[in-house]
Amino acid sequence: MKKLIIIGVFVSLVSFVWIWFSYQQTLDDTLTIKVDELSYSIKAGSSLSAVIYDLHKKKIINHPRYLLLYARINGLSNKMKTGDYRLTKKLTTKEFLDNIFTGKVIQFSLTIIEGWSFQQLLEVVNKHPQIRHTIDKLSKEELMVKLELAGTHYEGQFLPDTYHFPKNLTDVEFLKRAYRAMQAVLKEEWDDRAVGLSYKNSYEALIMASIIEKETGQASEREQISGVFVRRLKKRMRLQTDPTVIYGMGDKYKGNIRKRDLLRDTPYNTYRRPGLPPTPIALPGREAIHAALHPADGDALYFVARGDGSHQFSATLKEHNNAVIKYQLKGRVKSFSSYKHKKSN
Repeated sequence: MKKLIIIGVFVSLVSFVWIWFSYQQTLDDTLTIKVDELSYSIKAGSSLSAVIYDLHKKKIINHPRYLLLYARINGLSNKMKTGDYRLTKKLTTKEFLDNIFTGKVIQFSLTIIEGWSFQQLLEVVNKHPQIRHTIDKLSKEELMVKLELAGTHYEGQFLPDTYHFPKNLTDVEFLKRAYRAMQAVLKEEWDDRAVGLSYKNSYEALIMASIIEKETGQASEREQISGVFVRRLKKRMRLQTDPTVIYGMGDKYKGNIRKRDLLRDTPYNTYRRPGLPPTPIALPGREAIHAALHPADGDALYFVARGDGSHQFSATLKEHNNAVIKYQLKGRVKSFSSYKHKKSN
């Protein structure tokens, strides 16, 4: 009898060790798929047992009971998250289980580019195949109400960046996220702003940042361009910046600005009106916001494009006019907005 008990204990111990080894081996096994990766969708209302046995039926995993045991031991049986999951040949069964318990679903991305208009942002959001569209028929004002931002102008309020999100995220949630990101960056930069700036609030800094974003061809010039505009504001000079005029023209802009466009009065024509325009004119990135709040020192009050993405900065109108003739008119002397040439007799 004693020998039978010893044999029974030994057999039980061997069986336990074998089961434990098999259990651990199952968790460490990699998923059995024939391609490098595939997507597996867990629908709302699905049970863990149904998912495990479905994967076993598809011969992707082995020993489904061990996996259910793993979930039960760790108190995870009711923790499974719905969504789309990426299965790969290198993914272990345990890693897969951990993914569905933590909700590590497949992430998609959308990049907002610095300098885009709000309209361009909406067009990209509305075309993204993994975003659930709910706002494509709303006006911009109705959309801001939907975002719980009634009374807030839409332009410039969404931070350019690359955003990652799960499938079927709504367009409203995406835009809310980009808005919150912009507010966080704007507050951080505003709190760390240089002393002596004449902005009344962070919104004015955002407006300036949008102008800097549209004027900058080379990143290294952002602070210099900011310095020019800040000094012009302090001297009560008009900003006289083309991107604001273009924004005010809306659909009438066809690729170039004519003299009559500069003479036409709109709230965004900074050749006609002093100070900042009423709203941002584009989506500024963090670097442009930083530049608006940290302008470079200097005496330049003008700049003109050289044609290679860089600008020629000038302290006097005479220097600026000469730069315009050199870089814009290719040496030809003719009348333009800040220069009138008199022919010699």
